[in-house]
Amino acid sequence: MDTFNIAGKTLSSRLIVGTGKYSSPAVMVKAHEASGAEMITLAVRRVNISLPRDGGMPRASREESLLDYIDTSKYVLLPNTAGCYTADEAVRTARLGREAGLSNWVKLEVIGDERTLFPDNEQLLEATRTLVREGFVVLPYTTDDPVVCRKLEDAGAAAVMPLGAPIGSGLGIQNANNIRIIREFARVPVIVDAGVGTASDAALAMELGADAVLMNTAIAGAQDPVSMAEAMRLAVRAGRLAYLAGRIPRRMYATASSPVSGMVGRD
Repeated sequence: MDTFNIAGKTLSSRLIVGTGKYSSPAVMVKAHEASGAEMITLAVRRVNISLPRDGGMPRASREESLLDYIDTSKYVLLPNTAGCYTADEAVRTARLGREAGLSNWVKLEVIGDERTLFPDNEQLLEATRTLVREGFVVLPYTTDDPVVCRKLEDAGAAAVMPLGAPIGSGLGIQNANNIRIIREFARVPVIVDAGVGTASDAALAMELGADAVLMNTAIAGAQDPVSMAEAMRLAVRAGRLAYLAGRIPRRMYATASSPVSGMVGRD
């Protein structure tokens, strides 16, 4: 089986999915199942962390929580710090998630611009160093900058998560060469995060050598999220197989599929 490893955790699915923007919790649950994902990311700020998770009050007598719809015996939780704009804010949010019993893993987001939602890489590095010192498994969301990815790795990140395009844009991979370079030099898993719009985008990310792809809007915002989730599962698998198989070189001119040179009996 083609698995990959992050900080000692082995996963067989290379698709990581989110929990936002779904039309209903029921659709989210079906999409998660169709995706085949084993890891699900959720914003700490969207979880009612004051609720008891095991053996607490019945759901009917309290406000619903997103965790009511995630089977934590089946999925690995990856809390994220979405909505944070400073290192201090992101660190506090990660600590809150861990103290609430979500996980000591964190998809670290420190946003630097409200319109593009591009990361503030300076603040991201600072937060990564702090959280790694505190024993967190840190997966930072960053720009597709090979130098920044190397610095995050040196800071102790368990994986690097370069964007393919702005969050929720659906533009697909905008700088394929940078993803290739990041993969070539990285000593930790590379997970393409943000910008995927459809299955071909996910396949391309994997063909470039990414270890996994993380997405939310592309599935949740599709006209049929469950079908799109299945398409993404197949695309990630196909892209990975293509990467392992090794594509043919690009050529300027045609090369005959059935060459005539060397044929016996040709005049």
